[in-house]
Amino acid sequence: MPKIYKPGKVAVVLQGRFAGKKVVVIKQYDEGTREHPFPHAIVAGIEREPRKVTKGMGAKKLAQRSKVKPFVKAFNYHHLLPTRYALELEGLKGTVSPETLREPSQKEDAKKVVKKLFEERYASGKSRYFFQALRF
Repeated sequence: MPKIYKPGKVAVVLQGRFAGKKVVVIKQYDEGTREHPFPHAIVAGIEREPRKVTKGMGAKKLAQRSKVKPFVKAFNYHHLLPTRYALELEGLKGTVSPETLREPSQKEDAKKVVKKLFEERYASGKSRYFFQALRF
């Protein structure tokens, strides 16, 4: 079976609390691990997308509406749908690891770093597809 979920691949979550949300694969485990004995991927996703901004908005309102709420989680491959899009993982690879997901304080720190990286990427105007909510 070919590897579909490579690092940087954008996918959509199909089931669970984050159903319909977009994620980017950080690390994949095709054989599984001791904690998760099934094929899974460690992902960082967007729980709440940035809201629409217009030209007439001030800097304060623009900053408020450009916020992103991320999440970091391990997902079974059966709960993900790959897309044709990819995202560069400049700072994400070292931030999130299986050890990070075990400890709650480390997970919160990782989410803060992911939030900063996602907001920088959104402000630069790259990867517009990733930061738009799915409409269906």
